[in-house]
Amino acid sequence: MNVVPKLRETDAMPADPSPSPSTGDTLIRVDKLSVTFGHGDDATRAVREVSFDLRAGERYALVGESGSGKTVTALAMLRLVEDAHYHGAIRFQDRNLLDVSEREMRAIRGAEIAMIFQEPMTALNPLYTIGNQIVETLALHEGLDRRAARERAIALLERTGISDAAHRFDSFPHQLSGGQRQRAMIAMALACRPKLLLADEPTTALDVTIRAQIMDLLRDLQTEFGMAVMLITHDLNLVRSFAQRVGVMEKGVMVETGETAQVFASPQHPYTRKLIDSRPRREVLPLVPLAPTLLEARGLCVNYSRKRKGMAGWFGKDQFAAVKDVDFQLREGETIGIVGESGSGKTTLAHTVLALQGKSAGTIHFLGRSFDGATRKDRCDLRSRMQVVFQDPFGSLSPRMTIEQIVGEGLGLHQPGLSREAMRQQVIEALREVGLDRTALGRYPHEFSGGQRQRIAIARVLILKPQVLVLDEPTSALDVSIQQQVLGLLSQLQHKYNLSYLFISHDLAVIRAMAHRVIVMKAGEVVEAGETESVLGAPQHPYTRKLMAAAQVGAA
Repeated sequence: MNVVPKLRETDAMPADPSPSPSTGDTLIRVDKLSVTFGHGDDATRAVREVSFDLRAGERYALVGESGSGKTVTALAMLRLVEDAHYHGAIRFQDRNLLDVSEREMRAIRGAEIAMIFQEPMTALNPLYTIGNQIVETLALHEGLDRRAARERAIALLERTGISDAAHRFDSFPHQLSGGQRQRAMIAMALACRPKLLLADEPTTALDVTIRAQIMDLLRDLQTEFGMAVMLITHDLNLVRSFAQRVGVMEKGVMVETGETAQVFASPQHPYTRKLIDSRPRREVLPLVPLAPTLLEARGLCVNYSRKRKGMAGWFGKDQFAAVKDVDFQLREGETIGIVGESGSGKTTLAHTVLALQGKSAGTIHFLGRSFDGATRKDRCDLRSRMQVVFQDPFGSLSPRMTIEQIVGEGLGLHQPGLSREAMRQQVIEALREVGLDRTALGRYPHEFSGGQRQRIAIARVLILKPQVLVLDEPTSALDVSIQQQVLGLLSQLQHKYNLSYLFISHDLAVIRAMAHRVIVMKAGEVVEAGETESVLGAPQHPYTRKLMAAAQVGAA
């Protein structure tokens, strides 16, 4: 294992560790790669003299937090970083890819080196069917006619696990689920049987079971095709289970490389140790005896109308049950975790509790009162005491408003009589509670990191002094160390103010760290519920066991 010191202009990369088992000769060598944006004093080096190699048939992982340079490094290997200046060398089959012509690079991209991008919905062309996008690749690189390319594309879709591939060939990206879109991306990347596959965060937005399926698929295809795979991720569990060797990047520099098992067992660099130690830690305090019930739901049901398939759609609609007969009680100072895959009904349940859903059946009582039949004043008061933090803070914060305006917006609505100075002082205090200071007041959301934006979103709800927070996947888009910071902040605030949380997540490690009790949902129904350690430690329902098995991929 190598610990790489901070590089100077004359430093060389230390020798790479011994070859991983079952891998061949060096396939591609990155030698002192630097990627710079801008010129002169304004220049920014996103990647600084990074060196590593990949061997034929090897599984390699490049890990680090957002901004570490790992994705820029991968894109540079295909010369896809716009407006960048490259220095160093990327040697592939006796050629330096930084020196070859753009025409030669187009022949290499997709055919010899392919890439799976993090978000398939933006990587796939929304105007073309997935089948035609695969056919285009085959026609461009292999010169196949339309019929032969179609047959190959359908075979690829079948191989990547898409059911009814002949029918799905004519589907547009928006007509597929997240897992199906990722499988289609993999099929497109493998169309020409590349020697190297770059996989950039291929499972970030997927549920635990789909994530495990995608990683198993990549491992099987890597063995079948005999290709090398470079996984770019911040998920250390995936690295542990998938990669033979790993490189750790921090602020554009490769700080440590080595065999995966050795790096995890004995990390040498402080940054590597920080990443490995960033697993969620359980800091749940026991409830106060006789803690009152703040929120209660009984017989909660939500149904949607859905158009029937085929000709029957002209004559009527079917009812789809998104939530079926759900009961729960949330006590003061308690966290209830709601887990399940996409489509399980957990977010619909949260929206119903927040009275943001349309029609629903059953009863919801908050602080002993119901939203149904409540006066406008009572509704406003109830809403101020139950707030929500969304999954994507960048999407939920207005880009046109300053942080002072964003955090103070709810205060202006619920306490319109406050003076401007009094409101500003409360905004400053709310920001201080989440670890930010008054310098944030005049800035905009895009000027902050993902973790800072989530802190701002928490400050926005905290300023109203709520009693219940609905947390909808609040850490799923964050790096592991930032996730740990946000979870620590939520625990600290709960202990300080005796807050109650309804915590929605597909990350069972997060739920295990935060929740007193857990509710497991599948297809709108509660299949298992109880104390967190009891349910997750000894699951009784097959679906819960399935979720736990998928979550254990790579876990220590």
